[in-house]
Amino acid sequence: MSIVDVQPAAKAGSQTVINDFSIVAATINGSGSQTANNVIVRALFKMGIPVSAKNLFPSNIKGLPTWYWIRVSRDGYIGRQERASVLIAMNMATIAEDVENVLPGALVIYPEDWRITFNRTDVTFIPIPVSSLVKAAGVPSDLRDYLENMVYVGAVAELLGIPIDLIKEAVSFFLGGKEKAIRLNMSLVEAAQKHLHEQGVSQNSFRVEPMDKNDGKILIDGNTASALGAVFGGVTVIAWYPITPSTSMVDAARDYLNALRRDPETGKATYAIVQAEDELAAIGMVLGAGWAGARSMTATSGPGISLMAEYAGLGYAAELPGVIWNVQRTGPATGLPTRTSQADLTFTYFLSHGDTRHVILLPGSMEECFEFGWKAFDLTEELQTPVFVLIDLDLGMNIWMSQQFEYPDRPINRGKVLTEKELADMQTFARYRDVDGDGIGYRTLPGTDHPLAAYFTRGTGHDEYARYSERPEDYVQNAERLRRKHDTARTLVPAPVIEHADVRTAIVCFGSTEWAIAEARDILHAQNGLEFAYMRVRALPLSPEVNEFVAQYDRIYVVENNLEGQLCQIMRLEMPQYATRLTPIAHLDGLPLSAAFIAGKILQQEQEHK
Repeated sequence: MSIVDVQPAAKAGSQTVINDFSIVAATINGSGSQTANNVIVRALFKMGIPVSAKNLFPSNIKGLPTWYWIRVSRDGYIGRQERASVLIAMNMATIAEDVENVLPGALVIYPEDWRITFNRTDVTFIPIPVSSLVKAAGVPSDLRDYLENMVYVGAVAELLGIPIDLIKEAVSFFLGGKEKAIRLNMSLVEAAQKHLHEQGVSQNSFRVEPMDKNDGKILIDGNTASALGAVFGGVTVIAWYPITPSTSMVDAARDYLNALRRDPETGKATYAIVQAEDELAAIGMVLGAGWAGARSMTATSGPGISLMAEYAGLGYAAELPGVIWNVQRTGPATGLPTRTSQADLTFTYFLSHGDTRHVILLPGSMEECFEFGWKAFDLTEELQTPVFVLIDLDLGMNIWMSQQFEYPDRPINRGKVLTEKELADMQTFARYRDVDGDGIGYRTLPGTDHPLAAYFTRGTGHDEYARYSERPEDYVQNAERLRRKHDTARTLVPAPVIEHADVRTAIVCFGSTEWAIAEARDILHAQNGLEFAYMRVRALPLSPEVNEFVAQYDRIYVVENNLEGQLCQIMRLEMPQYATRLTPIAHLDGLPLSAAFIAGKILQQEQEHK
């Protein structure tokens, strides 16, 4: 048995499907469709219906196909579905393929002036006179290609039952309350509605109805949530080089810092954001600022991480704090710059030459993007080492529903920083000495007014006093201390999310795949009676709870959005005694994993074990 589609397909004469289907807008990149799509999402959200959106866009600036998926789910599922029930076909170059991919019983909205014929007889085609409606509304010729998208907003609202007042509120929100622009956009929405009504066009296959599932929730993307978390964590220095899909994180941080971090008397900024000449320079600035006492960060993606390898090793060896966000995209090389993946895990974990292992945080939700945004600064200063935070394009750039964020529950933790008074009570200060047995030495900040505060920061071999040394015993002593520090990190990083079950099988994942897995587990239970324990790893190095979980189950499926099963590889490396229990469910095609794919692969594995 294989699981192909999860959502129900409408059939002629069947009951109306309410609040449980996907919409896809197939448009052209650079056509201005983003605003139209966001209007639909916001209006559905304001109806109280759980909704999620995924923008599949090309890496060029303008002209290539783009697809915007909107999932409406009364049960709160927010993972990607592989086929849609409502198609807005606004790209002639892809319309044949787009129509072929919709579910039986689907609705297809398209411009009637294309005058094309379709082979499928199991879907409902709804032509809309897009060009004539735009001309009749008096839209200036230079804006027609952009504003024609509002015609399909009106058509979707009319056909699915989205209240016009919620559409208008969303239009006003995205247009900043500009009355003239609002009137022009709404004239097209209303014209489409009027046309369908006058032509007697209606459908009863798919509808939306108000719910109350979104009370207290927000819509936000992961890059914005992460930036806000960094601001709450006290970031004062950001050095970066623009790269998709991380640029919007720095843009969001700049907006928040500009509003919140200015001297009340002079009005001058109390932060610094520097666009470096490349990613290598950016991480150098971050680690230099961290050494000087600033809370510093950068944001990049896989190619930028590649360039940062040497400085990452310096940060590890010289023990310098700094936060590096990696919004993962599909590689290697240029790869698919605007597609998602989880394929940078092993590379980042061991980034740089030599025996290097880094601390990595793995958020899986908007709340965790915010939470880890501020916790990463505490962790990097507490451990005195670079801390990487890995999300992916799906989390970073797409809109997600979220609970409202919780304010940090503790004061800022600067770690083992010696003050002038503490130094005055000491006879000697050894920067790289393990005083407490946790592998973490004490440090001082430049400018501390005491002679003992000065020390050399070295990426070369050194002894515990930071003196240059090539003595083998000094190197071994330092390397073993760094290993102890890495083991200390296991007890400080966020613990995994665990759900035990009275079964012998389990599913393990990290990051954004959680949401598709939640739905896949429900499918496997409802259709096949299968239950699984569950663990979502939230950090590397693996905490003791991960080992304890794996020890309890015979078969463990590790689900990842990469080709090689990278988390599975790391788990096997660090827990070799359990290696045969771990089976990778790994796939990468540039798209977020779907519940149908995950459920089908796990079911296939389970049937082979019978």
